Amino acid sequence: MAKSKNNAKKLSYISVPSQIINSISSSSLQSLLESPKKCARHSKFFTFVKCMRPRLFFLFTLFFLAFFAMLKFGLNLDTPFPPFPCAPSIGPTKSNLGALDGGDVSVSEAMISSVQLHGAQVPSGVVEDKSEFWEQPDGLGYKPCLDFSREYRRESEGVVMNRRRYLMVVVSGGMNQQRNQIVDAVVIARILGASLVVPILQVNVIWGDESEFADIFDLEHFKSVLVNDVRVVSALPSTHLMTRPVEGSPLPHATPSWIRSHYLRRFNREGVLLLRGLDSRLTKDLPPDLQKLRCKVAFQALRFAKPVQELGNDIAEQMKSKGPYLALHLRMEKDVWVRTGCLPGLSPEYDEIVNNERIKRPELLTAKSNMTYHGRKLAGLCPLNALEVTRLLKGLGAPKNARIYWAGGQPLGGKEALQPLINEFPHLYSKEDLALPGELEPFANKASLMAAIDYIVSEKSDVFMPSHGGNMGHALQV
Repeated sequence: MAKSKNNAKKLSYISVPSQIINSISSSSLQSLLESPKKCARHSKFFTFVKCMRPRLFFLFTLFFLAFFAMLKFGLNLDTPFPPFPCAPSIGPTKSNLGALDGGDVSVSEAMISSVQLHGAQVPSGVVEDKSEFWEQPDGLGYKPCLDFSREYRRESEGVVMNRRRYLMVVVSGGMNQQRNQIVDAVVIARILGASLVVPILQVNVIWGDESEFADIFDLEHFKSVLVNDVRVVSALPSTHLMTRPVEGSPLPHATPSWIRSHYLRRFNREGVLLLRGLDSRLTKDLPPDLQKLRCKVAFQALRFAKPVQELGNDIAEQMKSKGPYLALHLRMEKDVWVRTGCLPGLSPEYDEIVNNERIKRPELLTAKSNMTYHGRKLAGLCPLNALEVTRLLKGLGAPKNARIYWAGGQPLGGKEALQPLINEFPHLYSKEDLALPGELEPFANKASLMAAIDYIVSEKSDVFMPSHGGNMGHALQV
């Protein structure tokens, strides 16, 4: 077959990114279009380059420029992308707690869009932190719903007018545990159609707090909110003072039908029922009206006493005045390590203190399990210490200048136990740091009142995180 006489050369095209083209000077582009001259006798490298065929020289130049551009963009430290591909994309923030600690934090301009907190405008003079860490959930469309059924409202008149049956309850534990039991006591009173005597707060065996209901909660508000649900009285009437009450303690997760069948007949006969140990005794699977009543008690009726509420609000305002803040519920007190069967991991000396206390007071060990400390740790049943909390916050993308309010009692080991957290997040404050001189004196040696202040400040925070599962964490997460 005869060869084609068409010897015209075909042109080839190579697509080059615009970033590379822009980085090449006009003279360099011109040299790419001109035919190379004879090789001059220079260094071996330039001799090798210039003696190449035109097409190879063109390709080699493009490769060299592309490699240089790749190095330039790859090593650019000003890139907006994070250095670690798996880390959250968190822009720099402006933050300063100068009013609290006298410090001054200098940061660059924020690079991500602003995040509106709780749908409220940021007060003038407040620097808004635009980190994604503070972004608020949208609520998924859920709204409070306390519309009781017609049948519930019809029965309410007979319940609140009853003068024959009176329910007395003794609640135990810390403030948050007592709060949950008070909620269940109101629901049980409704189930039995009884008047509720103001709950008796048992003196805590650990803290020795002798606070009464009215010291922690607003009693008159409690009565007025529940006026159409359950009749609440401050004490037994004179007609029932000499009555020997029927005593009992419901089974765990008791249903309304179980409570009626076990107590109602004797209750009608004696007129007074005394229940103890209500912690987790009432089922969580209640009919809709009773579940709504439970929510009404927890989030409307149980308002803290005025002095406690005012101090909690003041501390929360101090934290909020400089932008968003995180409330961290640290469970690192000595009794927590003893009760959970865990060790603080501070030093062998502190581990020995916890073990000795556990041997001396075995009744404090609520973790009835044959698991070893290491087994409990691996199962996630132990509180996080300061080092572990620090790692978790960093993993969640908390800015280093984040303002953190830590709730809870004094940790075992004192401030030294918090040092890993302070080193990474220096803006760490407690109620003792923020309260004015003398403001906490009325609440001294009253653990329940101190816990109430922590609850208020934590409830008003933008982000809440507990270091260990507990009643306060569960209540704030609802």
